[in-house]
Amino acid sequence: MNAINKITVTDIKQLFTVSSPKGRKEEIRNRKSYGLSFCAEGKITYEIGGKQAVSDEKHAVILPKGRSYSLYGNKSGIFPVINFDCMGFLCDEVISLPIQSADTYIKDFEKMKALSLFEENRAKMMSVFYNILHRLSSESSVRNVIIPAIKHIEKNYQNPRLSNAELAEKCNISEVYFRKIFTEAYKTTPKQFIVEIRINKAKQLLSDGFLNIGAVAEKCGFSNQFHFCRLFKEKTGVTPTEYMKQNRICKI
Repeated sequence: MNAINKITVTDIKQLFTVSSPKGRKEEIRNRKSYGLSFCAEGKITYEIGGKQAVSDEKHAVILPKGRSYSLYGNKSGIFPVINFDCMGFLCDEVISLPIQSADTYIKDFEKMKALSLFEENRAKMMSVFYNILHRLSSESSVRNVIIPAIKHIEKNYQNPRLSNAELAEKCNISEVYFRKIFTEAYKTTPKQFIVEIRINKAKQLLSDGFLNIGAVAEKCGFSNQFHFCRLFKEKTGVTPTEYMKQNRICKI
């Protein structure tokens, strides 16, 4: 997804509020414009290409232009929607953006609805919308979006089966989008990020000197000792055994 604080809005098509009952199921075909939706109360789960995104009081959603998707009403509620067009490409999937509270956004939505009654208010209405986009961008910066993944890595880095798909699911975004924004935020891939954490943990255990190499590999989430030794030397320039000899802490 292109950065929402950098888009140029060309038109605000519609401002309306959807009352969505629990159990609602709907298929949206070839959406005519982009949409930005907030949740006053309730919950909707969107699905596109096998990936899900949630709209609730802590998540706004951007709906993709020209795409088809399904939705399900998990909980009855009210959802203000702003349909708009912009220059260039914005997104081709439903994007869930974490927010602290929908209240301020909904107040601005109501302000936009009032302004939209008079054509001469168009510039002022666009200004309010740009303020919404700026606030969204600040709240849902890349690092904020992937915080759930970082927390999951902290607790589960020792699991050799930890995957990008699992991490993306924690963030309610697609795996492709997750890899993209993770790399933008940390200047490395999720896989390499996890490897660095595992290597750092291995250094600690090797310095302690209580475990053999195989046990260290297992404790740090490497699938086998050979894989661990190869990666460790690649990252540090020495073997685990050499590192242990050079760095074992034996004095207090």
